[in-house]
Amino acid sequence: MPTSNDLPDVLDRREGPHGEVVLRRHGDRLEIIANGCFLMDTSDGRSERRLVDAALDALEGRDRPDVLIGGLGVGFSLAHAAADPRWGGIAVVEREHAIVEWHLDGPLSVFSAEALADPRAKIVEADLVTYVNETSDTFDALCLDIDNGPGWTVTEGNGNLYSQAGLASCARVLRPGGVLAVWSAQPSPEFEETLRNAGFQRVRTEEIPVARGVPDVVHLGIRPG
Repeated sequence: MPTSNDLPDVLDRREGPHGEVVLRRHGDRLEIIANGCFLMDTSDGRSERRLVDAALDALEGRDRPDVLIGGLGVGFSLAHAAADPRWGGIAVVEREHAIVEWHLDGPLSVFSAEALADPRAKIVEADLVTYVNETSDTFDALCLDIDNGPGWTVTEGNGNLYSQAGLASCARVLRPGGVLAVWSAQPSPEFEETLRNAGFQRVRTEEIPVARGVPDVVHLGIRPG
């Protein structure tokens, strides 16, 4: 039977326009739970970092590219991008005000404070689907990590983002030759096909080994020049 030391300690719980979001401590790691669905924790971060590196690699030496990161999470992607001087502007879109606060002056600031002090970095507090449809800004790379993958979304409305129409909206914010990189907890040949149908080229999936179970993956596609 689990002891009290085995149970997570809830640090904050908020109800927002998109449902419940919870920050909890479980042993030596912090966890974010959205609508009862485990989103991510601070135990590793290799796949979040690889998401950013895979996008940069796919840009093949483009000078000082700008990146848009969809989802702040525990801050691994932001921190990794800010640690690389090859990136130009670094924008992170996050719709949950609670998560933004946890980074600005809460427990997650230990992972992101240095990155957020970088003049290249900024947080845009908005829904990503709305943002990619309405913004006039464009980027060289778009890194998506707002769900557990195209087939395992945190909220029902996010499913549209991975449809052909949603991916066309993602392409809208990419400059010619820009890269879309999508993190997923499992491979999806169906999503690869949807990327191709949305007009992306050089579509591929890169596996990222994890400690247990099926590898995480990054789906990659290039907007035509």
